Amino acid sequence: MNRILILGGSGFIGNALYKELAPYYDVHATYKTDHKDFDKNQHFHQLDMELEDIHGLLDSLKPKFIVSAVRGNVNSQVHLHMRLIDWVLKNDSRIIFMSSANVFDRFTNFPSYEYDKTFSESVYGRFKIKIENALLRLHPSKYVICRIPMIFGNNTPRVNDLKQQLKQKEAIEVFPNVVINATHINKLTQQIHYLINKRRRGVFHLGSMDLIHHIDLIREICQALGYPHPLLKQVFNSNEDRQLSVLPKDNMLPKHLQLTIEEVIESCAVL
Repeated sequence: MNRILILGGSGFIGNALYKELAPYYDVHATYKTDHKDFDKNQHFHQLDMELEDIHGLLDSLKPKFIVSAVRGNVNSQVHLHMRLIDWVLKNDSRIIFMSSANVFDRFTNFPSYEYDKTFSESVYGRFKIKIENALLRLHPSKYVICRIPMIFGNNTPRVNDLKQQLKQKEAIEVFPNVVINATHINKLTQQIHYLINKRRRGVFHLGSMDLIHHIDLIREICQALGYPHPLLKQVFNSNEDRQLSVLPKDNMLPKHLQLTIEEVIESCAVL
């Protein structure tokens, strides 16, 4: 079995990926803070990227795939990924990097495609670009870059926050002029499973095939949650529509792994 190491296995994306992949592969994962369930699981390894070097764990496990879903200090993340790159250059291994639509947050007029030039005005977007650029200098067999839009789905952090705001009748901040696409966590983990299984390489945009205004998406998700009249606080950061969407063009996935905004909304509904 191909061994996979998920960095950030205790986080939202990392843990969902672990559950998706564990029945099929020899999957290991890292976590930072003491946790009784992870402490007992021999496939989870405690690692503080700010204090420990990753090479010892990599040399011990020798993973074929390293999925980077880690969060935390930006400078520590950059250093970690430079160490990962150093290791995969010397070993038969590939990095799968969870990037973000925010690498394009400076562009406003059009959706962004896989090999468009990245340009960001946010700290988060620029940090993701820095790691992407380091990966893009490698041979294509050494990396997969997954650019991900907003993630929704039942019991995801974003939807749980929405539920809390709705229950407490708080105003939910929405952006009427921002055009986005989105995904839900179940489809995202299936897509990454496919990329590993088929040994795909390159840059992938893992969002819905269609677009929607942010305000309309949040309003429809609130309706799916049983709140037809949510209290919305509209925030206008421009007078014209602004795109923050990542669409696939060069690296398309099979039909059964593509998704629509309607599916994203349905995935949030109360079961």
